[in-house]
Amino acid sequence: MPSTETHQFQAETTQLLSLVINSLYTSKDIFLRELISNASDALDRLRFEAVMKPELIPEGHVDEIRLEVDPEARTLTIHDDGIGMSRDEVVANIGTIAQSGTRELLKQAAEGASSELLSKLIGQFGVGFYSAFMVADQVSLLTRRAGEDAATLWESTGEGQYDLSEARRERCGTSITLHLEDVDEEAGLHDYADPSVLRDIVKRYSDFITHPVVCAMERTVFERDSEGKIVEGDQPRTVVEDQVFNAMRPIWTRPPAEVGDDEYAEFYRHISHDWTEPLKTISLKAEGRLEYRALLFIPSQAPLDLGAGAITYGLQLYAKSVMIMERCEDLLEPWLRFVRGVVDSADLPLNVSREMLQQDRHIVQIRKWLTSRILKDLGELHTADPDRYRTFWRVFGRILKEGMVVSSEHRERLIPLLLFSSSNDVEGLTTLAGYVERMKPDQKEIFYLTGESRRVLEGSPHLEAFAERGYEVLFLTDPVDELMVETLTEFEDRPVRSAARGALDLGDDAERDRTRKELESRAEALGGLLGTIQEHLAERVREVRLSSRLTTSPAVLVAGEHDVSPQLQRMLRGSQIEMPAQLRILELNPKHPVVEKLAARFDADAEDNLIAETAELLLASAMVAEGSDVPDPARFNTLLADALERGL
Repeated sequence: MPSTETHQFQAETTQLLSLVINSLYTSKDIFLRELISNASDALDRLRFEAVMKPELIPEGHVDEIRLEVDPEARTLTIHDDGIGMSRDEVVANIGTIAQSGTRELLKQAAEGASSELLSKLIGQFGVGFYSAFMVADQVSLLTRRAGEDAATLWESTGEGQYDLSEARRERCGTSITLHLEDVDEEAGLHDYADPSVLRDIVKRYSDFITHPVVCAMERTVFERDSEGKIVEGDQPRTVVEDQVFNAMRPIWTRPPAEVGDDEYAEFYRHISHDWTEPLKTISLKAEGRLEYRALLFIPSQAPLDLGAGAITYGLQLYAKSVMIMERCEDLLEPWLRFVRGVVDSADLPLNVSREMLQQDRHIVQIRKWLTSRILKDLGELHTADPDRYRTFWRVFGRILKEGMVVSSEHRERLIPLLLFSSSNDVEGLTTLAGYVERMKPDQKEIFYLTGESRRVLEGSPHLEAFAERGYEVLFLTDPVDELMVETLTEFEDRPVRSAARGALDLGDDAERDRTRKELESRAEALGGLLGTIQEHLAERVREVRLSSRLTTSPAVLVAGEHDVSPQLQRMLRGSQIEMPAQLRILELNPKHPVVEKLAARFDADAEDNLIAETAELLLASAMVAEGSDVPDPARFNTLLADALERGL
């Protein structure tokens, strides 16, 4: 007799079990949807792996999900002949929760998050198996991994521990047996040992599943004569027959007019494990030289690891309604990796490797068409429903902006979709077209500023001249913005330029000429001071010059016209990319009292040590204002303390 091992649940698993059982789902019926969805995934995975290893599908394999009830014992068993699990996989997938987002989920639960929010989060971690404990006081899982001989039996009451033992199963797959709690209609516990109850739940939640969901049902029959009439005096007989509860027709093959929004939403939940409704559904069918159908979804919320580099993405790929790849990355541009859905083509072979798909001209063409359609629908959403588009942008905008960097082919179609925060509106977002409409009559360029946050940018000295003139400045705070603006050089024949780069000339031609002459005159008068400061800061700045961009601050650091911004430098260093040292330009405000007094002190004594110390303080204050680190905080602290002491 095989020995049984008792294990304790991982702490997070115990917490999650309590959450699922007591507060997560609004309807207990959903447990069946979760378990059927898992069984369907297991069948799909077996079929997918068997493309390269046909021997994984054993003789007698049945491509169905079978529901088996025992009303007397009050049990419900869900059988599948799918991929199954090894013993180690059972421990990893059922006994523990390794997903990175679990702790975040539990943290939000502890902080009193609503059950609606928790249900949105929990779907992302594939833990729907635990919903079985909402309706059962004991759960048994018997499973055998395809290609292996040994089977594993997992049993638990959901109270902090589980038992593991070796077992036997004729074929690969999984059987989950629920020892059902008593019926309690007031508490939402229906009679899940009644096949008619199960049939209604399957119709409601899992009708689109492409594998048959089968259950034996009793039916009363009568003896009938040749005319179909019941034979008089005949006693009715009860027969047991298998019934298929779901329609099985792939939802993407049905005309959109025949599919309700609720059906699309349930299918989206099935393939994405995200229990919120999709923001937008895209159904398309292509006929001609290349035939395919696609059903795509734009989510309304992002996975917690989106953009972190570890996310897996891709569309499910089918050939003649048979899955041949669970996640086909080649069907999506990387900057559209948030899209979920399926593609079904009759022109693809069933036995195809990932390497072959990467070179397949059909896949390349489908990717182009899908990209074009997604961008078209996003554009229509932007025009027809700006509020919903802003919802999309706040979640996925930083991902979409990657397309500006890497895809010159689609850049022109992406530009109208871009939204920006700006100095014009604290809360709202603007398009480039909206910015142009608000430009001042004498304004010839579109200005932007990059930085770590809006708060930092709003306090930047670089904005002073723009604020004085009422010029709007776009605020770019995503790391990808540093790369994106290098590709966004103009819009509607207007140059797009950084407010923190190069010399600044604002106003009409006459005003620009007047400002330039005034600066040249002041620079000539202060030439000795500027040269002395330049000499003292020679290892830290490229040039010291007077500024036309400052109105209230004494100093600001400016990059050269073609230099890399300090934010991009920090980002590249954080990615372990070595960059040569790059010195910037220190601009001084000739009208600021500090600069004026510094000039007077220089005129009185050009060797005054206070000039060099003040120059260091001006440079450090400029770095602090832009959010950069001061290279020698101790030195800065000493100079600042001395300056404060002198001023008291």
